[in-house]
Amino acid sequence: MTSSIPQTTTPLIHWQEKDKDYSAIWRSERGAPPPKRVVIADDTLSADSAYRLACAGTGLLWRGDFQNAKLLLAAMARRIDKVPDRKKRKASTPVEATSDMASRAQGFHLHRQAQAQRARVLSCVLIPFDADYGIPLRRAPDAKLACAEAWGEPEASGALNAAALTSVATLRELMGVTSAHEWRKKGIEIGALGKVGSTANNRIHPHYGVFSPVRGEYITLVNRAEFPPTFFERVKFVAFDIGTGTGVLSAVLARREVTHVVATDSDPRAIACARENLTKLGVIEHVKLVQTDLFPEGKASLIVCNPPWLPARPSSPIERAVYDEGGKMLAGFIAGLAAHLAPNGEGWLLLSDIAEHLGLRTREELLTMIKAGGLKVLNRTDVKPEHPKAEDSTDPLYNARSKEVTSLWRLAIQ
Repeated sequence: MTSSIPQTTTPLIHWQEKDKDYSAIWRSERGAPPPKRVVIADDTLSADSAYRLACAGTGLLWRGDFQNAKLLLAAMARRIDKVPDRKKRKASTPVEATSDMASRAQGFHLHRQAQAQRARVLSCVLIPFDADYGIPLRRAPDAKLACAEAWGEPEASGALNAAALTSVATLRELMGVTSAHEWRKKGIEIGALGKVGSTANNRIHPHYGVFSPVRGEYITLVNRAEFPPTFFERVKFVAFDIGTGTGVLSAVLARREVTHVVATDSDPRAIACARENLTKLGVIEHVKLVQTDLFPEGKASLIVCNPPWLPARPSSPIERAVYDEGGKMLAGFIAGLAAHLAPNGEGWLLLSDIAEHLGLRTREELLTMIKAGGLKVLNRTDVKPEHPKAEDSTDPLYNARSKEVTSLWRLAIQ
């Protein structure tokens, strides 16, 4: 018996259960296709069997206890992460510690490939959802609000007929959705917006799919950098915040009495997130939000940009805040900066040098881009990142992370 599949561009997942064919909406933030083969799985499935099936690309549509699905996923992860024997361990040793740039880059790309393969295997545990985002499994959490924040209100699925109003996502996807909801609900205290631990209005609330400002050193650099006195002598001191994300840098500038900020982002979710944050912080009247790629129209005395730091392909939309294939955003910002700077204006480029330590870009290449853009470096302020991975010697990229420096490059027209 074959089910009737509605005509739609929405991705669907198909499976057979109790000798009947079924289909449902497939939800994947990174745009991954649904598994071609799906089997029904429950509490009787062993971790070894689940691992073998997942390695073969088979989707495991869970019908058992929800908490047991999480335990199964953890058991599968342990099998992936199991320490290999001495010979394999030697062969898989990260090579980014070598002096050869090509070898370091190769080590990084091998690491990314391993991460991608791990994600593919662990993404084979699938969770069903009712039309209202309820999870029809024993001991399942109430994730309706989190799913609505990520995927839109359930009515958004109404384009399909009632038979297809259920949906399926990976358990890892659901965990990401619920984690994002908690971040959004709790928010992140930003010291540059008010003393951490105080009652100050200093929290940024990231939305699903918008990168959280968990690394605060680049925010501190912007907060502490001195404005040239001539900026405030002007009738209208305008600043641009390119790639605003959560709006955190626009908020810092507004709190520093920059009364005219234009914040841009190409992602509508980022624009909505920034608007909500700037409103909660009481500075929205000083910030104009524009959905566009890179620069808005006009010129500014100060243009701030924190582009993705690694010129590599992102594996999901949220990774675009960290990975930018070919370094397009960095190159575009540098190439277009001079045309958008007001007389005596400055561009503040916030950039980590981790790409240099990983062999993905050289300092000479960066300086060449700056010169080709008709720009000069006024000065550079460096800060050592303080995050757990920088101190974790077991991290595959520890050799690069331990040397990493984040800089604020002050650029001006030549």
